[in-house]
Amino acid sequence: MGDTTQRAVEVHADRSKSATAWWTTGHGLGEFRTEPVRIPGPGEAVVRTLWTGISRGTESLVVRGMVPRSEHERMRAPFQDGDFPFPVKYGYLNVGVVEEGPAALRGRTMFALLPHQSRSVAPVEALVPVPSGVPARRAVLAGSVETAVNVLWDAAPAIGDRVLIVGAGTIGCALARLACGIPGAEVTVADVDQGKQRVVEALGARFAPATDPPGEADVVIEASGSGAGLQRALRSAPEDGEIVVASWYGAGPVPLELGADFHSRRLRLRSSQVGAVAASHRARWMTRDRLSLALRLLEDPAFDLLLGATASWRRLPEVTAGLAEGTAGELCQTIDWSTR
Repeated sequence: MGDTTQRAVEVHADRSKSATAWWTTGHGLGEFRTEPVRIPGPGEAVVRTLWTGISRGTESLVVRGMVPRSEHERMRAPFQDGDFPFPVKYGYLNVGVVEEGPAALRGRTMFALLPHQSRSVAPVEALVPVPSGVPARRAVLAGSVETAVNVLWDAAPAIGDRVLIVGAGTIGCALARLACGIPGAEVTVADVDQGKQRVVEALGARFAPATDPPGEADVVIEASGSGAGLQRALRSAPEDGEIVVASWYGAGPVPLELGADFHSRRLRLRSSQVGAVAASHRARWMTRDRLSLALRLLEDPAFDLLLGATASWRRLPEVTAGLAEGTAGELCQTIDWSTR
């Protein structure tokens, strides 16, 4: 891999018409590949990447080869190359600057669902402007905040509701920050890691150990990525209540205890997924509108609390290995493409 990495370093540093792309080639493995950057056609632009973000939940499943065969097409990233399980060029949290294309866009910072790659050619309609009040690094959280918006549309918490979010990862924390904006809402985040308390409370929510969750909530959202977290969410739902499941488990089995009072309490499990706008808003909102909303919401500096470690793009081999091994941080890791 050393020769490939060296070629990638040279290309990324010196040749504006080439790109360095990160491909996942096996369980926790990957390689840099040099790819040409073609001349943009009408309605296209060349984007030089500033930052990409690691979508920990989904990308952990990708680097482990755990995308179910039935979901290979539905789970393709918009600009993915290759096919699941391997090799794939993946990623969808990308913030960059337009270098070539329509004059009105040149020099502007954009968010796009592009992979981990130093330069890309993309349709103009796939680029969403980053508001001037949002730092470029924070803007990689647009995908997480967009997911949180959709989950809250599905869960529909109301004024004064007790909202319980199980899981204090990036999605859970984004949900907490947005839910705290509902007048009178009491927002609690439960997690197995007591170390998350500081971040949760700084976001304006209450923290509860997952081993001792609070009593019944009006709205229960599971974002832990674990079967144990989903079981805890079931225990906290009210009678005739609903648990909105934001986690995606890939090909991993999720055992649940659906005996005891599950039926007598008439509980319901409902999935929420960002691939489509929530049914309650689908008549008026398009996915681009929802993403633009997420970027505007990121003007709130509290979202910086969701940003984890930063690594140079050169360290993607280590980052990928950490995702596969389960040693990656819980919050959103950012990849810096400005370094040479």
